[in-house]
Amino acid sequence: MLDRLLRSSESVPGLDRATETLARRLRRALDGRRIDALLRGSWIGHPVHPLVVTVPIGAWSCVTLFDVLGDREAARRLVAVGATVTPVAIVTGLAEFSRLDRTQRRVAALHLATNAVAQTCYVTSHRNRARGAHAAGVTWALLGLTAVAAGGALGGHLSYALGAGVYEWQRGPRDRP
Repeated sequence: MLDRLLRSSESVPGLDRATETLARRLRRALDGRRIDALLRGSWIGHPVHPLVVTVPIGAWSCVTLFDVLGDREAARRLVAVGATVTPVAIVTGLAEFSRLDRTQRRVAALHLATNAVAQTCYVTSHRNRARGAHAAGVTWALLGLTAVAAGGALGGHLSYALGAGVYEWQRGPRDRP
């Protein structure tokens, strides 16, 4: 059932116009510039995005553990760590987005949207925790974790089922979309 749901994310043609426009603008802004190589990871031979996303995913996954253990301060700090690193994950993901084909862009757009929901939930969680509304902070964190799980499933589908970023550095510039 989950596989069918993930495969259905490939079939959302209503996203095509917006995703093509975004990809075109990103390519125009990044192509041939050092920032493109930095953000996309040519210096390590593979995309940087999967490395960066481990920080918010790890931090936010541990938030729930610390909430269960009763360490409110650790949970609050981990919410902040994840929320602080997420913009870097977004920027590196957008650099990759510029090179995706139409089907991959559809899934990537949903991946981005789901993770934007997660970021919003965790920022809201942090604000609630900072003002002493711990129960609301926990609730928002659990909603955020649900969104992170959905976004991660979409990201995994994008990479492993659709091959986004696979062999990117072995292909020449003419082979790219």
